[in-house]
Amino acid sequence: MNIAIVGASGAVGQELIRLIEERNFPYSSLRLFGSARSAGSKYRVRGEEIVVELLEHGDAFKGIDIAFVSAGGGTSKEFAETITKHGAVMIDNSSTFRMDPDVPLVVPEVNAEAAKVRPRGIIANPNCTTIQMVVALNALHRVNPISRVHVATYQSASGAGASGMAELEEQVAQTARGEELTVEKFAYPLVYNLIPQIDVFTDNDYTKEEMKMYHETRKILDKDIAVSATCVRVPVLRAHSEAIWVEMARPMTKEEAHKAFTEAPGVVLIDKPAEKEYPMPRYLSGKDPVYVGRVRQDLTNPNGLTFWSVSDQIRKGAALNAVQIAEYLIDNK
Repeated sequence: MNIAIVGASGAVGQELIRLIEERNFPYSSLRLFGSARSAGSKYRVRGEEIVVELLEHGDAFKGIDIAFVSAGGGTSKEFAETITKHGAVMIDNSSTFRMDPDVPLVVPEVNAEAAKVRPRGIIANPNCTTIQMVVALNALHRVNPISRVHVATYQSASGAGASGMAELEEQVAQTARGEELTVEKFAYPLVYNLIPQIDVFTDNDYTKEEMKMYHETRKILDKDIAVSATCVRVPVLRAHSEAIWVEMARPMTKEEAHKAFTEAPGVVLIDKPAEKEYPMPRYLSGKDPVYVGRVRQDLTNPNGLTFWSVSDQIRKGAALNAVQIAEYLIDNK
């Protein structure tokens, strides 16, 4: 198994390297690719020093079996044919191909088999907020079909990459020193603030991030589910949180929901409100599962349930999901 990582120097690329080591991912060779800015950088992986190669058109991907691509939508679009033309499977972390009908959009805990049908050699990794939500929703949907979802997200700086995290950390330090805040990555200061906009607004006044959750959830989980989202950037360094309300075919007790979450792959239940135990990003950053808590029946809807979820955006929301797709392909040749 010969693999490659495109965008190796970015936050997700670095997480991919860590996960490949942690999970003992089976490969014979690993090649790293990046832009002119990162080409020449060196990273040590399993005791071997690997130099980042310049991503360019040609035959560099000949002999590559799986390429993890996390270098932005423009790069994915430009280099997709170059990466796949010799038979490599491209697992793409951008939004470029997610809604293309001939590109599977895969969350292994939910629809792993979709990865087997990939006429263009491309598998799309969903948006981080969608991945987190559908892993949790699937636990309920498989025992009590969901018809409607409302979600409010609380998205950390890590959703904007390494530069987003760096800007928040810099603003915290500047605030402590009483200095003027550096504001470049986000539209407004993030420290001591909430920004109710992630990505640009569309014609219906929902942002692209919110519409991703709408379209992607329906493609992955069930085309008949109605989804409405409000996405908010919060001054948390890493790991996204979501408050989720679902309407199902029939009423569901908290105990039944607990059982469904406990038995679901990729979900960890932390729900002891009397003991103040519930998922929080401060304590769950760097961990793999989707965590669920604050489970309760919706007071406005007899068939409704509401819960809280936390998951690491860089791991399960991006790099881990991609690695799990690759592991599924290897196990199901």
